[in-house]
Amino acid sequence: MNATVNALANPSDNMTANLQQEINLLKVELEQKDLLVQQLSEELFRLVKGNTAFLPNVEVHEQHSEEMRFLEQKLAMVENQLLATQAQIQDRDREAIELRQTIQEMSDRNRMLEQVVQELPNIYRAKFAERIVPIKQKIEALQKENRQLHIELQSLSFRLSGRTTRRSTSQQRLELPRVVPALG
Repeated sequence: MNATVNALANPSDNMTANLQQEINLLKVELEQKDLLVQQLSEELFRLVKGNTAFLPNVEVHEQHSEEMRFLEQKLAMVENQLLATQAQIQDRDREAIELRQTIQEMSDRNRMLEQVVQELPNIYRAKFAERIVPIKQKIEALQKENRQLHIELQSLSFRLSGRTTRRSTSQQRLELPRVVPALG
C-alpha cells in the first residue's frame, strides 16, 4: 500500500523507475547480441582460415580489377564531360544574362528614342516659332516702310502732277508776240 501511495504521490519517480528498468533490459540484450556477433566472427574466421575455397580466384580477381579500372576510367571521362558541360552551361548562362542586359538597355534606348521621335514635331514647331519671330518682325518693318514709301510716292506723284498741270497750263498760254498795226 505504501508503494501505491508513493506512486500516486510522485508519478515522475514512477516513470523514472520504469525507464531505468527498460534501459537495464536493453543493456542486457545488447551484451547478448555483442557476444553472439563475436562468436559468429570467430566461427567465420575459423572456416575461412581452414578453407581455400573462400579465397578469391586470381583470374577472376584480375578480371574484376580490370573491369574496375575500366569503369573508373569511364567514370572519369563522364565526370570530365560533366564538368565541361557544366562549364558550357555556366558560359551560356552568363551569355544569356549579358544578352538580357543588352536587350534591356536596347529596350530602354528604343523607348527613349520613340519618346524623342514623338516630341520632335513639338520641338520643331517651337524652334520654327522662335526662328520665325524675327523674320515676321522684319517683314512687318519692311511692310511698314513700304507703306510709308508708297504714301510718300503718292504724295510726290500728286505734287509732281500738280506742277506739270501748272506748267502745262502755263505752257498752254502761249504768249504771242504783240502785233503792231501797220500804218499805212
